Amino acid sequence: MPLRFPQPLRPGDRVGVTSPSTGVPEVLRARLAVAVGEVEARGYEVVTGDCMDGSGHVSAPAADRARELTAMLTDPGIRAVVPPWGGETAIDLLPLLDWDALREAEPTWLVGYSDMSTLMTPLTLLTGTATLHGNNLMDTPYRPPTGLLSWLDVVAAPRGHRFTQIPPGRHRAAGHDDWAGDPGVRDLTLDTPGRWTRLDGDGDVAAEGRLLGGCIETLSNLTGSPYLDVSAFARAEAPEGLLVYVEAGGDDALEICRNLHGMRLAGFFDHANAVLVARSPGADAPSLTQHEAVLDALGPLGVPIVADVECGHVPPYLPLVNGARGRVVLTAERAELTQTLD
Repeated sequence: MPLRFPQPLRPGDRVGVTSPSTGVPEVLRARLAVAVGEVEARGYEVVTGDCMDGSGHVSAPAADRARELTAMLTDPGIRAVVPPWGGETAIDLLPLLDWDALREAEPTWLVGYSDMSTLMTPLTLLTGTATLHGNNLMDTPYRPPTGLLSWLDVVAAPRGHRFTQIPPGRHRAAGHDDWAGDPGVRDLTLDTPGRWTRLDGDGDVAAEGRLLGGCIETLSNLTGSPYLDVSAFARAEAPEGLLVYVEAGGDDALEICRNLHGMRLAGFFDHANAVLVARSPGADAPSLTQHEAVLDALGPLGVPIVADVECGHVPPYLPLVNGARGRVVLTAERAELTQTLD
């Protein structure tokens, strides 16, 4: 099953919007319109699905959400699919998706993070289709800081394209913008300095491998299932090893520690040449910080562990392509992540 990279988007292409997990409440529909307008400003036509209701924790019954997502991903006229955001229970779609149709269809970009990892990582593992762990639709109006890209930049890149992202050295410590009161906000509040941190020891890091990963709180529930057989993927598609990345939506340090232990025991990190860990919005425990939780669970791997990477729930956003070749470098003077769509 060779890796498949979707064709780059060009002006006039169609982008599908659907909510495989949580929809958009009425009070935030103005922000949704601003985000759709941002995609349209790139020259794309936006097709919005029926599964968008935000009155509950899911946008529609599971069968409807699975049917709409499958239809968009297998429609040759739709070149990318992006949700408004993540949610809570996208896991209920996995047995309902038409995996045979997804394998046979021309690959389409699937974009998102958080609960979307529940769908994107299995899609890469089971069909060989590269997926894009990047900012969701509702985040799209934000201007990326210097050194980082938007998901819109990545999906327009051709096969074989090589790009490097450099962390801006600042992030948002806490809080959220009021999208209901100011739906057009485009400037990220990056009010706190911070850099990548090596957790497993001192010294420089230079590691390569195919990128793969996602959200700890959601992927941990797939360990041991046929939807998260990372070892089979690595043996077939990444004999050189993986760059595994993980991020968290807000669980405290004790829960993160338990989940990462479980993922390690299930083999999720067996082929990792290095692990990238996103900056976490979750709380420390009295006896265990978020960094200590990661090191407690993943230290036995004996590979570099780089924390505070901008690939999670703490803005800004560093898009990562599941399946791309990656190279991470961290020294006292330099921090960068290079991806090649090949």
